[in-house]
Amino acid sequence: MERPGVSVHSLDEARDADLLRRIARGDEESFRALYRRYGAAAYGLARRVVRQEFLAEEIVQETFLALWRGAGAYDASRGSVRTWLLSSIHHRAVDSVRREEAHTRRAQRAHRDAVPEADVAEVVADALDLEDDSARLGGALGGLPPEQRHVVDLMYYGGLTQAQVAERLALPLGTVKSRCLLAMRRLRSALTREEPT
Repeated sequence: MERPGVSVHSLDEARDADLLRRIARGDEESFRALYRRYGAAAYGLARRVVRQEFLAEEIVQETFLALWRGAGAYDASRGSVRTWLLSSIHHRAVDSVRREEAHTRRAQRAHRDAVPEADVAEVVADALDLEDDSARLGGALGGLPPEQRHVVDLMYYGGLTQAQVAERLALPLGTVKSRCLLAMRRLRSALTREEPT
């Protein structure tokens, strides 16, 4: 029952402050009680800001771990425990979004600035002067194993990058690169043997 002159809100704040004092002394049950009280609200706030479940869970875990380690840092004059805790969640979530955005910008910039890889087919064709001899090239392509020929077809006749081929065929990028390299070696060997002397 509510005592005269004392609001439920102020009683909740007093209970929260008491829980924090106990947590500062290492009381695990008080820590669990505070988590039960604010864990769902903390997760909901983090989830709304970062929009990713696993990041929201990580933020809540980090915030409560920081609270466990630094419960004595709470200053009641700066607001309620609830406000302090949810502000911490919000700050960490915003920082996380900024880190993700910075990482995305760096990755896009690196991709944009990347020097394009030499077109292996052009190197082989130039080295063997095959521009005018498509029949020989077609015969050499026909001699490739199907999985290598498919990668070469998609790249050189379909105009796809190795990354796009990997995505289309649901293969690791390394597998596509290996198949392309093996195909180029086989083509070079086949075309070098066929060259007139």
